[in-house]
Amino acid sequence: MLEKGRTLGEILGEKSAKSFARQLGYTHAGELLEHFPRRYAKRGELTDIAALPVGELATVVGEITKTNHRYTKGRGGSIYEVTISDGSASMQIAFFGQSWRQNQLVPGKRGLFSGKVGVFSGKLQLAHPDYALFEEEKDAQAWADLPLPIYPATGSLPSWRIAKAIEAVLASERLEDPLAEFFPETDLNSLLGKIHNPKLDADFLEAREQLKHREALTLQLGLVMRRRALQSQASYAIDSTDLAMQFDKQLPFEYTPGQLAAISEIERDLSSGHPMHRLLQGEVGSGKTVIALRAVLMAASSGHQSALLAPTEVLAEQHYQSTVAALGPELTRELGVRLLTGSKGSADRKRALLDMASGKCLLAIGTHALIAEKVSFAQLGLVVIDEQHRFGVGQRELLRLKAKMPPHVLTMTATPIPRTIAITAFGDLDISTLRELPKGRQEVKTHVVDISNKGLVSRVWERVKEEVSLGRQAFVVCPRIQAGKDEGDILEGDTPAAAAEEVFESLKKNAALAGLSIALLHGRMDSESKADVMHRFAIGEISVLVSTTVIEVGVNVPNASAMVILDADRFGISQLHQLRGRVGRGSHPGVCLLLSASETGSLARKRLEALEQTSDGFKLSEMDLEIRGEGDVLGQDQSGRRSQLRLLRVTKDIDIIVNARTLAEKAVEAGLSEPVKSFLERLDAEALAQS
Repeated sequence: MLEKGRTLGEILGEKSAKSFARQLGYTHAGELLEHFPRRYAKRGELTDIAALPVGELATVVGEITKTNHRYTKGRGGSIYEVTISDGSASMQIAFFGQSWRQNQLVPGKRGLFSGKVGVFSGKLQLAHPDYALFEEEKDAQAWADLPLPIYPATGSLPSWRIAKAIEAVLASERLEDPLAEFFPETDLNSLLGKIHNPKLDADFLEAREQLKHREALTLQLGLVMRRRALQSQASYAIDSTDLAMQFDKQLPFEYTPGQLAAISEIERDLSSGHPMHRLLQGEVGSGKTVIALRAVLMAASSGHQSALLAPTEVLAEQHYQSTVAALGPELTRELGVRLLTGSKGSADRKRALLDMASGKCLLAIGTHALIAEKVSFAQLGLVVIDEQHRFGVGQRELLRLKAKMPPHVLTMTATPIPRTIAITAFGDLDISTLRELPKGRQEVKTHVVDISNKGLVSRVWERVKEEVSLGRQAFVVCPRIQAGKDEGDILEGDTPAAAAEEVFESLKKNAALAGLSIALLHGRMDSESKADVMHRFAIGEISVLVSTTVIEVGVNVPNASAMVILDADRFGISQLHQLRGRVGRGSHPGVCLLLSASETGSLARKRLEALEQTSDGFKLSEMDLEIRGEGDVLGQDQSGRRSQLRLLRVTKDIDIIVNARTLAEKAVEAGLSEPVKSFLERLDAEALAQS
């Protein structure tokens, strides 16, 4: 989050600049200088070769221990083989037809070697790696102790090439410091020099700490500024509760305390005259949709339209069906509920578009089709976004722009957000949290099944048959659609993940499931086929549904009581918790069976065992954050500015983030200088363009 500075073409030359733009997406000096080292090695310190991951790019610091030049039989070529060592393990490096490297790569030389780790004749190998040899220095001890930055790299941009480019930028460019008034005692360019080219460990440790404070403040200033801007806008004042009260009376249950609190907060937001920007988070089945529907009825009571945006057609269809069922015939007619998805026939689509444009439709439910240019609303007052992390900020903004005034926005997520993520990525939103489950939700027992235990695996399918024989239904979830390499490269020796199509055919022949109705559902099926399968499963015609994660959110089949997840270690904790939430939604207890080949004691097995031990999504989300890191959990477009943190780690740096929030609120209240405001506006504009 630095000023951009000059272009890389001006500093490095156009050829190098194009390489950085293509490989890393950087075009300016400030962007490259934010590409911080991921670790530091010592030139006198060798890396652990034995721990190198086969099939991945790796950078090795090693010493050449021996070489061998030999000719290949029958080909007339030659191979120059180099063995490097870290003192305890060794690996081979091979160059084909490049005997001239004998003059460079000789025993005793040390250097950096980077390439894709492979295996040849049972030994680790780098074939044709990039490399950079260390030059001898007069002061051998100083040379050995000098910290060596190791950068996140790509196949054609190894760490040392990035380092050389950064060195050139540091030598020729001084960036303006937009936050100088907040950090008068530190020099930004000096900090950048220390983190990229340290002389001592203390240099990069100090620089990293200081730059974390700057990153946190930049992030929080942007969030506070956006929150202030939203609060200053005018919106429709929605304070009529006539239809909402009618809805309350016909519900067959009472709201939980958490739901009542959220309802009160939303009512206050809607009647304020300023646009609501609230995130409603809660466990799977905690009743978020009912609260959102009540907000829709408040908007309708005041004559305003609402749009509910869902990420998939399956989820949009589910929302439509559950909404019609919850509203009942009278309120459904009152709202003129319409469903708009990409697969709708021309007649249905035309009818929905006309009703939305005329104002006859007060609730439109749909997918990205709602964002289409031809879609218009008579008076859009409320936007509800389900599983909002699946939409970029630009997509959400397109829907908001269809309103004549800034609409109220309610976003929902069933993935509980830890406090650290909330303050980091969602600091411009108000947050309502539902922790209680509605009365009547059933316990779901979870068990990890070792796939190597054939007896237990057989028992899994017998257990499914038992549930179905009691009149219930089951999900079988697979990580991929097809067998083979259609969904990503499989490393040598890696077992392909379970494929839905293959599992579907196998289960049809499984003696334990003989006579059961088994169907297949995945994202590549056409919309009509997906809708037909989901409808038949919902009404009980299908007993076992083999699916990918297309059923992860929103699918509500109360009669489903069993969930089998194959290769469960391929999923994250939050995703597994979401999947598990598809069962136990009716009057029957649920069972979730996680099949995995992960070894006892491994990180993957510990994740699965955590799901065995707790059904508390908030505890699991904290654990997920610790294990996966905030880069994966945050996603790319969660907050409307870059959520890809550079140096900050929300699990470790919460104190820095909280202090930055306090400072940002005071600074915005006192009034920001024009240079700071201009800098923050530029960051926001870039984030919007990227999304």
